[in-house]
Amino acid sequence: MRTAHIIRDTKETSIDLELSLDGGEVQIDTGIGFFDHMLNAFAVHGGFGLKLKVKGDLEVDCHHTIEDTGIVLGKALREALGNKAGIARFGSFYVPMDEALGFCSLDISERPFLVFDAVFPEERIGSYDSCMTEEFMRAAAFNAGITLHLKCLYGKNSHHMTEALYKAFAHALRLAVMPTADDKPLSTKGVL
Repeated sequence: MRTAHIIRDTKETSIDLELSLDGGEVQIDTGIGFFDHMLNAFAVHGGFGLKLKVKGDLEVDCHHTIEDTGIVLGKALREALGNKAGIARFGSFYVPMDEALGFCSLDISERPFLVFDAVFPEERIGSYDSCMTEEFMRAAAFNAGITLHLKCLYGKNSHHMTEALYKAFAHALRLAVMPTADDKPLSTKGVL
């Protein structure tokens, strides 16, 4: 079973997340409408089951809620993948979203890294700060052990640009976690 259930409580956030890499129910409530929309798109386009309930200090701003969700999602991905045997490991995908074009390339490598290249024309999308896209992706990548490259090649609308990146991440991850016929990690070292 490629699943994980992570509960994380801090003074800033309380998060309960269930992840299934092989599909399932999608229920998301973070208290940030646009973030819920992005995580729903991530789950649906990745073919993942994702149940997520977050209570964060939104009276401060959206930062802790979004970053901490990335931390917990990353930890869940790491747990669900186990020793990473029998997966494709690499994934790349382009997603057009109206005038915007997003790209993601990733390696489930145990060498966490983020390259993020996107400049958003609007600072906010509803109650979601556009700059938090990079923070979420960094938190997810570093806690999952993923080398993650994201680029919005062009776009004029922050909503479209952000959605293209979340969907590109979902599709690239779906390809990377796809089961293979081999029962060993895809590495010349024999381990990841």
